[in-house]
Amino acid sequence: MSKNKRSELLQKALLLFYRNGFHATGMDLVAKETGVSKTSIYKHFRTKEELILAVLRLRDEGFRNDLYRRMEETSETPQGQLLALFDVLKDWFKEDSFKGCMFIKASAEFQDKNHAINAQAFAHKQLLADHLAKLATQAGYPHPEDLARKLVILKEGAIVMAAMSHTTASADEAKEIAKVLLAG
Repeated sequence: MSKNKRSELLQKALLLFYRNGFHATGMDLVAKETGVSKTSIYKHFRTKEELILAVLRLRDEGFRNDLYRRMEETSETPQGQLLALFDVLKDWFKEDSFKGCMFIKASAEFQDKNHAINAQAFAHKQLLADHLAKLATQAGYPHPEDLARKLVILKEGAIVMAAMSHTTASADEAKEIAKVLLAG
């Protein structure tokens, strides 16, 4: 399988898993929807879990790069970027394709803390917290790691509420709470 074909397989598998869930998406459906035979898929990913891990890595990289870029475009200051997080979330919640967080879904479907998929989902959240802590440090907050954890909790709650309510209100509400935290 060429590099382009592998990339295309991962992109299509990402959409399938995001839309249908991990357990509900079988390899027969992946093969059918991607146009790649199961034999070819299994040559590159020994198990469905390996494919899921590759999809999560792809989603992590794409999501974080887009999120950080859009936060920087929204504000030039670290404090402004911390608040911009919620503006970017609101835009995401407006998208027709929004179906919640793939990493929350992954951790819900693979709940064992020692499972590689659960660990990969948590690693994504930790990378986001690390970035927010870096911004909080640059903005001069006294306990940047604590502030970052609280902002991640707000972010995650906003995502869950947006997915459940099918509205964007939680992004604005989380931003208002973040303003209180940042005013400290």
